[in-house]
Amino acid sequence: MYCPQCGKEYAERVNFCCHCGTALATPVPVPRKKLMRSRKDHKIAGVCGGFAEYLGLDSTLVRIIWLTMTVFAGSGVLGYVIAWVVMPEEPLSQAAMDAPGSVVPQPAGNR
Repeated sequence: MYCPQCGKEYAERVNFCCHCGTALATPVPVPRKKLMRSRKDHKIAGVCGGFAEYLGLDSTLVRIIWLTMTVFAGSGVLGYVIAWVVMPEEPLSQAAMDAPGSVVPQPAGNR
């Protein structure tokens, strides 16, 4: 691999030239996750399921932590209600695409 700016040769793949600082590889943009209430993993409103998907945790673990906060700190119920109101619900198309074996419904005008 050669630097197009200064001509320095590199044996391994590098992102930037150490001599002139020219970018040699374009970084792949990582899609940003959004915090949303879950449509497919919900017991009441999908708040714990949404937090679990966002954090990459098991939803049961998030529910246990939330219940512990409610019992010992007393702020769990208020926090749940606030999150229920503030967090947007996951779009129906995204929830349908993520569910295995599900068929995405088509609008009635396009049949």
